[in-house]
Amino acid sequence: MGHLEARVRGGARDEGLITVVRPGTPVTVPGTPSWVRLYRLGAVLGDLCGAGIAAAAAFSLRFGGLTPYVLPYLLVSLALPLVWCGAVALARAYEARMLGVGSEEFRRVVQAGVALTAATAIGSYVTKADVARGYVVLALPLVTLCSLLFRYALRRSLHRRRAAGACMRRVVAVGHAASIAEIVGLFRKESHHGMQVVAACLPGGRAGERIDEVPVAGDLSDVPIAVDHYRADTVAVLACPEMDGQALRRLAWRLERTHTELVVAPALMDVAGPRIMIRPVAGLPLLHVEHPELTGIRQLVKNVFDRLVAAALLVLLAPLLAGLAVAVRTTSPGPALFRQTRVGKDGRLFTILKFRTMRRGSEQQKITLVSDRDGVLFKLRNDPRVTPLGAFMRRHSLDELPQLLNVVLGHMSLVGPRPPLPEEVARYGDDVRRRLLVRPGLTGLWQVSGRSDLSWEESVRLDLRYVENWSLTLDLQILWKTWSAVARGQGAY
Repeated sequence: MGHLEARVRGGARDEGLITVVRPGTPVTVPGTPSWVRLYRLGAVLGDLCGAGIAAAAAFSLRFGGLTPYVLPYLLVSLALPLVWCGAVALARAYEARMLGVGSEEFRRVVQAGVALTAATAIGSYVTKADVARGYVVLALPLVTLCSLLFRYALRRSLHRRRAAGACMRRVVAVGHAASIAEIVGLFRKESHHGMQVVAACLPGGRAGERIDEVPVAGDLSDVPIAVDHYRADTVAVLACPEMDGQALRRLAWRLERTHTELVVAPALMDVAGPRIMIRPVAGLPLLHVEHPELTGIRQLVKNVFDRLVAAALLVLLAPLLAGLAVAVRTTSPGPALFRQTRVGKDGRLFTILKFRTMRRGSEQQKITLVSDRDGVLFKLRNDPRVTPLGAFMRRHSLDELPQLLNVVLGHMSLVGPRPPLPEEVARYGDDVRRRLLVRPGLTGLWQVSGRSDLSWEESVRLDLRYVENWSLTLDLQILWKTWSAVARGQGAY
């Protein structure tokens, strides 16, 4: 083990399940990272400010001015920020593991708002208090909304800092070399998750080796030593047969002393959310995986939602669509709309509609431009066939707006996998064909994760992740993120 082994000889050693520390040897117990404390402080201040703004707005709108009758509500308004922070704390929305990533932080804030509303309603009923319903109806939804907005702004600031390499969790990855290399690549690409692999431990590993520039700290028994040496605050155990239940339990006991967070990645990748549930059976925590809901009432709700929203957008955007159609016709010869055969749900063919962005004869020129550098997909960053107006429309996805009609007709969804060409589908393997189990989308995870800058493998992985984990909530999150992705115009050509 080299330098790590020398530290063990001079300090602590493990005997069975008990860690024995020689007299005079310092035991490093890392505290909460400073960025976590600052983020939590910012969340508390945001909740206080949000509650203050909501209370002031509700009081002004409901009562207008100060009278003896409204004095109790003035006191309630002054106390609301503290009450709200208490409700949020009871909902565990200040826990470090919930901060900065994922929807759980926002879900718990909403849960706090619902719980406080329910407690107010039940309390007023039990005590028969004459509560001004207009004040409650205004104040509690407003305080929840204000807190969500403050936390969203705080998260965006955190993500910008993480993109610069700050505010990261230091991770020791445990598993086989291939799994570690994959997780290192994912964490580097999606830095907003805040996970930075600083060392790796693998079966039979030796210090001095490297996996994708990450140093190997040793084998599986050296994890606690690596945590101390590299000042890590998280250990990520990947799918590894050598780390069975007993070994994992012992590792958890050894990490407990230093308050190091332990996370375990299941072998089943890209499946998350409500499909996963841990159920204890005979003392064993079994990971129960539900099948994805590809039919039924939830799909019906999604279909109705897609068509109603698409129809409304067609009406609202009619002037813009007409203006773009005229601009396409006047800037280059040819029709305003481009029609192309694509493959939809269950392999059914349909005609997709887009504003024309290329010059005439572009399909014939494609043969001379084809490159296999991106697998099945054919993409050129500086395609000579694209018109200047077409390049602008592509950058901001304006050329795809006519696909709203495809959504109304049921060929596509607002959110889903990228609609493929028949020649692409002909080259699909069995795994990739799973993309065809749902309707293709006007936008999707591929749209908000890099667009045309994605490789073929990354595009497939994102599409399959959506198929496995789709929900109406996920659709709303993707639609929200689409606006910023389209406005930036990055990765579209």
